[in-house]
Amino acid sequence: MTIESEHQLDALKRICQIVATILKKMLERVEPGLTTLALDQYGQELFDYYGARSAPRLTYNFPGTTCISINEEAAHGIPGARVIQPGDLVNIDVSGELNGFFGDTGGTVVVPPDTALKRRLVYSTQMALKAAMSQARAGQPIREIGRAIEQTAKKKGFRILRNLCSHGVGLGLHEEPKEILPYYDPRDRRVLTQGMVITIEPFLSTRSTYVSEASDGWTLLGEKGNLSAQFEHTMVITEKEPLILTQAF
Repeated sequence: MTIESEHQLDALKRICQIVATILKKMLERVEPGLTTLALDQYGQELFDYYGARSAPRLTYNFPGTTCISINEEAAHGIPGARVIQPGDLVNIDVSGELNGFFGDTGGTVVVPPDTALKRRLVYSTQMALKAAMSQARAGQPIREIGRAIEQTAKKKGFRILRNLCSHGVGLGLHEEPKEILPYYDPRDRRVLTQGMVITIEPFLSTRSTYVSEASDGWTLLGEKGNLSAQFEHTMVITEKEPLILTQAF
């Protein structure tokens, strides 16, 4: 989507503020003993309160309101009977729709007690997002987003999940530009343009460079023992810094 009017921008801001608030509240609710289903049901209550709809359920008939992924699960985890344990690395991805506009955000938290590795992984992923957003300007090649993520991961001693990408968003959950890679690809000649709406969502990991689909048809898994973290913002591209619409962390 490319923003063409103040009405579009205002509508996009509204749904992005909603998903950002839901994410913040869900992350604050994470605690040992809570099932991912109960956490997701809390998310649904918040969607109902704000009058919005779950984007993955609406778009793909995902069997949950939000995606909740723990430890070896990198993304698209289905809420269910899994009980959150002390020390778990919990990622929540919240995307929603309101009046035909879509917002997308995500974040990761460590359930106490944490470790130095988990703290560093979460912090480094936040830094990768920040570095990538610094490259997100009109006229800039899209591949510079991936270069920033890749360089940050390498500097911090982590890997990137190469088959999990950022994307366009706005009038749909996944739009052009699709597959904004988390690494530098010199063959990618696409350029960011004024008013373009995109997400940036780096996934840093401890062992894996790729994820595979679990038998449930949804959950994306790294190799055994892998940990990963993800942070995501929806933003509008400008000639200067991007306009961040999802301020959840």
